[in-house]
Formats: sequence, structure tokens, C-alpha cells
Amino acid sequence: MKRIFLFLLTNIAIIVLLSITLSLLGVEGILAANGSDLDLQALLIFSAVFGFGGAFISLLISKWMAKRMTGAVVIESPNNNLEKWLIETVEKQAKIVGIKMPEVAIFPSASMNAFATGASKNKALVAVSQGLLDSMSQGEIEAVVGHEMSHVA
Repeated sequence: MKRIFLFLLTNIAIIVLLSITLSLLGVEGILAANGSDLDLQALLIFSAVFGFGGAFISLLISKWMAKRMTGAVVIESPNNNLEKWLIETVEKQAKIVGIKMPEVAIFPSASMNAFATGASKNKALVAVSQGLLDSMSQGEIEAVVGHEMSHVA
């Protein structure tokens, strides 16, 4: 609930800031002086509707899009000890923060990278790059996963 509140508050703040900026710059007067009958209130409402809609759609498809763009492969059943350890580590941290087990994925990249995404904390994805797994110790990987879990929780 807190996330939705902050999401709505952020979007409202953007619209209010845009409205104040247009007012301070005197855009409505400039438009009127040039014979334009653009309704700024209607424009702000239009911006709010499409801004909120676009943000919600983006949030809803974020997990699917992240998997698709990175080529991340969700670990359904571990193929080796490292994958098993990674699943156990994420599961342990999910229990600590009190959320459902997120999907865990590995994406093909030589760089050390990780991300967390999802529409809600109980429908999340935590993904790490192959480069991160190849370059870091288990303690370091656990710290990175903990950081990503903090985004989810």
C-alpha cells in the first residue's frame, strides 16, 4: 500500500510542479497573446492520465520486459551447486524480509551486474549476471543479492 501511495504522490507532484512552472513562466498569457486557445488545464489532465497510465503499464510489464531485454533465464530447477546456492540465498533473504520467494534468474553478461524488478514485492524477480557469478565470492554475491532484495522489500 505504501508503494502505491508513494507512486501516486510522485505522479501528482510532477503534475503540480508542471502546473506551477507553466504558471510562473506565464505560458498561458503568452499563448493568449499569440492567439492560441490551448487549454492548459486540459493539457495537464491529459498528461496526468497518460502519465499515470504509462507508469502503471510500465510497472506491470517490468518483469517480463527485463527478462526479455537481458536474456535472463529463470532458474526453475538448479543445474549446478552455484545455482542451488543462489536459490537458497535468495530464499533465505526473502524469509528474513518477510516476502514471497521472488523468481531468480541469471542473464548472460560478462559485466558484474544485478537487478530486481516486478509489479509488487510478492511478484518480483531478482537477476544476476553470469559475470557477477564468475567474478565474485559467495559472500560478495550474497551482499549484492541482499541489496537487490532491499529494492524488492
